Amino acid sequence: MFEFDQYLGFLAFLTILTIGFWLMIFLLTFVVPYWLIGNLREMFKERKEAKRAQLKE
Repeated sequence: MFEFDQYLGFLAFLTILTIGFWLMIFLLTFVVPYWLIGNLREMFKERKEAKRAQLKE
């Protein structure tokens, strides 16, 4: 049915596919929300600081 080379190629393909799948899950559930929340916090901090600076003038 399969020769040994084809079997190793198929296993390599499945490994790469699985790693890519879990990497996308990790990025979409952890990295992207972490990045967005961090950016929103910084944006609100900058707005707050700008308002304080404007009120002091």
